[in-house]
Amino acid sequence: MTTRAADASLVTVMITVFNAEAYLAEAIDSVLQQTHSWIELVVLDDGSTDASGEIAQSYGSALRYTRQENGGMGAARNSAIALATGAYFSFLDSDDRFRPEKIERQVAILEADPSIDMVFGHMTEFVSPDLDEASATLLREPVHDLPWRTPNLMLIRRDAFARVGPFSNELRVGIGVDWYTRAIERGLKEAVPPDIVLERRLHADNNGIRQRDARHQYLHVLKSALDRRRALGDDETPGSA
Repeated sequence: MTTRAADASLVTVMITVFNAEAYLAEAIDSVLQQTHSWIELVVLDDGSTDASGEIAQSYGSALRYTRQENGGMGAARNSAIALATGAYFSFLDSDDRFRPEKIERQVAILEADPSIDMVFGHMTEFVSPDLDEASATLLREPVHDLPWRTPNLMLIRRDAFARVGPFSNELRVGIGVDWYTRAIERGLKEAVPPDIVLERRLHADNNGIRQRDARHQYLHVLKSALDRRRALGDDETPGSA
């Protein structure tokens, strides 16, 4: 992998990890195998107690590794952003994988149309092959070729991200929903091409499963969005008379 901080097409890919030793190498490899030439990879270890840190550090100069005390996904992503030097930002969960042409295709869209602030795409899911049959049957069926507006497959201009601001440090779930809602409120323009760019792993420790007790925070995300609209004097919901 080559990095060139001065290049206008440099993409900073940020992987945040907490105890994902079984999957982290696949996530890292999917970034290193991108067809886009100018990428810097930041791996932010959010206080892992397993071998995640050792795995990341084994890649040497191919990535930048930093560790902090556990603070949650939002805090970890924000710490990674502070290290980013790229003109574009990309985020990847430590248990998922990019398709090889993900970054190249998304950069091409942003460079072709300066009015677009962020690019998403489609994702496909797969059941992690390390699961035994009994564990796999507890998971829902994977979905395929689905448009998805989440930071995990987004490419965004650095200045556009700054207009929205950082991820929430308080939420444990709904972090991406909260950020995307604020992005739309600030008028960011998006593109969602029909390309499958992300492979999302289904396994026993997915964040939505691990954080069941925090699911009430989705209501907090909704309430915060409504409060912001009321503060702007816009109480009507879409489609209301």
